[in-house]
Amino acid sequence: MTETLTSRPRKVAPVDAVCRDSVDEARAAILEIVPTDHVGEHLGVVAEEDRVVTHRFVSNAPGYRGWQWAVTVARAPRARVVTIDEIAMLPGTDALIAPAWVPWSQRVEPGDLGVGDVLPTTDDDPRLSPGWSGLDDLAAASDEPGLRPSGWEIGIGRRRVLSPEGRDDATSRWLEGDTGPGTPMARSAPGSCTTCGFLMPIGGPTGSAFGVCANGMSPADGRVVALTFGCGAHSEAVPDQPRS
Repeated sequence: MTETLTSRPRKVAPVDAVCRDSVDEARAAILEIVPTDHVGEHLGVVAEEDRVVTHRFVSNAPGYRGWQWAVTVARAPRARVVTIDEIAMLPGTDALIAPAWVPWSQRVEPGDLGVGDVLPTTDDDPRLSPGWSGLDDLAAASDEPGLRPSGWEIGIGRRRVLSPEGRDDATSRWLEGDTGPGTPMARSAPGSCTTCGFLMPIGGPTGSAFGVCANGMSPADGRVVALTFGCGAHSEAVPDQPRS
């Protein structure tokens, strides 16, 4: 015969009468540390363990809307008085609480950097890859493996250069930005930047898709533009012909 095991329900501690009735003692303990008007009505009591309960009071402390004072009291066996174990302020269901903390590196957004601000990059930033320096020649001559990763870009003395992931991130941002092909400006332009005489080509792996605008009358002057972008200041724009 197989015996079936079933889980037993968790035993709920009984509410000790002496602890339950110690509302005044619990309130007095709070008033030892805060002004009288910071403590509101008694909300109830919850049994924690045998002869241990927690009293809840409304918190009227400024800036703590919806919070509650919690006072845990306990009674020793055969004792007729309670002992104050702990006092805390805890959030209620509708409490006004601060949002979850987010590291500064995840809070910074484009445009936040001001004069004198410093935005450091980590050593493992995926947007960057090792660059080139004069010491690389010595590294290449050594027998140590892995000192010259394949695809190392010549950084002209820079310790790090853009990684493929960094380039993809930048090009996606530029294509989707206000100098990309999907903007109303580009869609209504008389021609694309590819055929514009004011386009300054750029080198590197992004040169086949982007350039720099050199037209002072263009809203994109001095900015990286997609070759598929365009504006009304195109070099080959034809003036409107007067209607006959």
